Amino acid sequence: MTENERPANQIEALNLLDRLESLVSGGARVPLTSRSIVDEQEFIDLLDQIRASIPEEVRQAKRVSQEREKVILQAQAEADKIINTARDQATQLLDQNEMVRAAQDHAQNIVDEAVQRAEDVRRGADEYALAALDELEQHLTRLLATIRKGKATLERSLQSPPEGVGAADMAESPAR
Repeated sequence: MTENERPANQIEALNLLDRLESLVSGGARVPLTSRSIVDEQEFIDLLDQIRASIPEEVRQAKRVSQEREKVILQAQAEADKIINTARDQATQLLDQNEMVRAAQDHAQNIVDEAVQRAEDVRRGADEYALAALDELEQHLTRLLATIRKGKATLERSLQSPPEGVGAADMAESPAR
């Protein structure tokens, strides 16, 4: 997802939450309660739209995880290739009778270097994945805070009587 799509998804989610809040706050009040009657289908449709606007973040997390796995697999394949190359070189050196000791030392150095390079590649892949997941976590935390704020607003509107209507007014109003 590009930087330009991120705010659009957030704006879409916020707009949908605003519409949901308007639906609840604009619903018909049940006399003598703090409850409202809303169009169930419209409420469910808005919830479905909200759900549809959020999964991109989840798919992004999955892609980051898959990318991390791909990088780790590539790093492992590269490490295996380097180690196999090192072993092949070590075997060739060992086959030469006059340089057995030097070949063993050289082969061990190659293997150690290959193991170190493989570890460096793995560490780099893990750092990249961690940074990407940290950024995604921050984004999802902000989105979750927005959702919670919207829910709190909806809950407050469901728990409080409409402004300007007192208990005496509600008692006198005819039941619908």
